[in-house]
Amino acid sequence: MGLQGQRIVVIGGTSGIGLAVAQAAAREGAEAVIASRRQESVDAALRRLPRGAEGHVLDATDEPAVRAFFERTGGFDHLVYTAGESLLLESLAESDLARARRFLDTRLWGAYTAVKYGAPWIREGGSVVLTTGTAGRRPLPGTTVAASLCGAMESLTRALALELAPIRVNVVSPGLVRTELWRDLPEEEREGLFESAVASLPVGRVGTPEDVAEAYLYLMRGGYSTGSVVVVDGGGLLV
Repeated sequence: MGLQGQRIVVIGGTSGIGLAVAQAAAREGAEAVIASRRQESVDAALRRLPRGAEGHVLDATDEPAVRAFFERTGGFDHLVYTAGESLLLESLAESDLARARRFLDTRLWGAYTAVKYGAPWIREGGSVVLTTGTAGRRPLPGTTVAASLCGAMESLTRALALELAPIRVNVVSPGLVRTELWRDLPEEEREGLFESAVASLPVGRVGTPEDVAEAYLYLMRGGYSTGSVVVVDGGGLLV
């Protein structure tokens, strides 16, 4: 049930939750293969991973590049997709449709493309773990695009779990987590959001990438979970 000796591909694995997943899997003896859009990000992440980890530059929205990436990578055991642009928080009236499409291109269509070309290379007993968020279940003003994405990711996961069986397909739904995805929010506003969350969340703190990474590892290890949404939100949906 462990990950010792397994090969795990993490697209979006150079920062935040993706990097935490790669690091946690490597501590269990897995071989991590990370991919991200910028060479400098890949290089920085590899310095934080054990020797033997692989890093590749990959634009998840470039279909030929994704296909070629998996052809070069060859067989592996688990595919994790955490790639995404900074969080898109804006009202419908003020929304930039081009930016909204880019947001969905990376997070939804990027995941779709990765599974399309990655699934044939997944070994027996392997799995896919995607990423969504709690905005689909509890949207707030300014989250129309994010909420739409989250609902789509949950539906995609269930459909893929049936179509790709016996490959298992699951999705992790993080709540408020302190990652680079909040970098476009002004610091004062960002810290105010985190402080407010600390006061309301049952766990009394904001999540870390390491908290969420445990859910990805559970879904890779567990051979009896498929089509599942695992929420890691500190109790946020309760309040």
